[in-house]
Amino acid sequence: MSQFFQIHPENPQKRLIDQAIEIIRQGGVVAYPTDSGYALGCHLGDKKAIEKIKWLRSLDDKHNFTLVCSDLSEIGTYAKVDNAVFRLLKAHTPGPYTYILTATTEVPRLLLHPKRRSIGVRVPNHRITHALLDALGEPLMSVTLIPVGEELPMTDAEEIRERYGAHLDAIIDGGACHLDPTSVIDLRELPPTILREGRGDITPFQS
Repeated sequence: MSQFFQIHPENPQKRLIDQAIEIIRQGGVVAYPTDSGYALGCHLGDKKAIEKIKWLRSLDDKHNFTLVCSDLSEIGTYAKVDNAVFRLLKAHTPGPYTYILTATTEVPRLLLHPKRRSIGVRVPNHRITHALLDALGEPLMSVTLIPVGEELPMTDAEEIRERYGAHLDAIIDGGACHLDPTSVIDLRELPPTILREGRGDITPFQS
């Protein structure tokens, strides 16, 4: 059974954040709130935890995993960003967008799309997420918590506990989240390609 942390969405309690991070460092899978629904997260490059997330979401090897980063400079470590893409990212980060970019060699191979060597990156606008990232000191490997056969992310921690509590190591209750998932923007070539329209204004990314 998972641990259940009730964390204040505006003033996250450091003690509880540190406990959650310790679970992540030990290979745990956690559900946590973002600015666009709850997500599943684990330590970057932890194969067992990543396989567990793939099983929970019924994901195949072609799914673009996302690195949830604390800021733009961290994105630059894990994804190739030229000047034009950097300007786009800077204007719309943080926010409810997931950007598909070409990965650098810093990204573990098991996270990469097998043919395209692409990776999703994003910087959410959510205080609990940033508290987790600050304590961890590196990105979280993450996917949106969308149940199999459904289209929208889960937004309530109690419902997550009822459905997934037996399979998760921790659930962070940060209150209700937005119902819509992120907008997904492919920035590997310009002009950008909109892969999914969700939260966030996509007008700036349309040619």
